[in-house]
Amino acid sequence: MANPKQPNGPDWKLRLSECLPLFGHRNWIVVADSAYPAQSNPGIETIVATGSQIEVVQAVADAIAASTHVKALIHLDQELAHVFEADAPGVDEYRHRLEATLHGAQVSHTPHDEIIARLDQSARVFRILIIKTPMTIPYTSVFFELDCRYWSADAERRLRQAMQPQQPD
Repeated sequence: MANPKQPNGPDWKLRLSECLPLFGHRNWIVVADSAYPAQSNPGIETIVATGSQIEVVQAVADAIAASTHVKALIHLDQELAHVFEADAPGVDEYRHRLEATLHGAQVSHTPHDEIIARLDQSARVFRILIIKTPMTIPYTSVFFELDCRYWSADAERRLRQAMQPQQPD
């Protein structure tokens, strides 16, 4: 596992800008809360950001949107919608700010354990960058699953159909 790094100031942005051109479909970028565990899989690199969770989510979303080669399917923990304000002060405001930040993005709400299992599976072959923030509200991690920007699922389906052996007449 890559050792967690504690960038000072904007260095996490530098690391993001270094990774993004190398990343493609099947890579992930995660913006995590402060209690997110350091995973042991060698394909996962964890760094620490000093910015707010929303600031980091916005920066990652902007960087992906500005790329010509990748887009992202965003996964949020399904549990986030069910966290009570009384149990996690600030969660209502966070949900509102996150919704505004991700407005118009393709977002999936998935149980946390399923997302972690997918990350672990992906990290066996593909690299993952986790950016930990100082956020102290549970289930607030934002998972950006990268996909190819210039090749659609429909195009891939047509390609695979065209590659099937033709049935003799």
